Amino acid sequence: MLNDAFGFEKIYIACGYNDLRRGIDGLANIVQQQFKLDPFKPRILFLFCGRKTDRIKGLLWEGDGFLLLYKRLETGKFQWPRNENEVKAISPQQYKWLMEGLSIDQKKAIKPLSPERVL
Repeated sequence: MLNDAFGFEKIYIACGYNDLRRGIDGLANIVQQQFKLDPFKPRILFLFCGRKTDRIKGLLWEGDGFLLLYKRLETGKFQWPRNENEVKAISPQQYKWLMEGLSIDQKKAIKPLSPERVL
């Protein structure tokens, strides 16, 4: 379920370290209080990672309740951004890279240009 971004309208990752002992209420509180976002919007996935980068938690509102997702890798680690203590919206491609154990900021990836560019 967490290996692809299909069905999610937006994906946010909480950069830095998070306490994965928190449950639904604790993670939803981080989203509301610290990041000033609404955790009650459907099809918005919020991802959190603790100090051990082999496990993540996801929080998803389904309209009638929250879904708490937990993934622990048997081998390998997630390349989680640790330099910021904020939330970051990521693209479906960045999400795919993250789930494959790659950095979300690929240096050799072709960056899209803005449509205002004139030749």
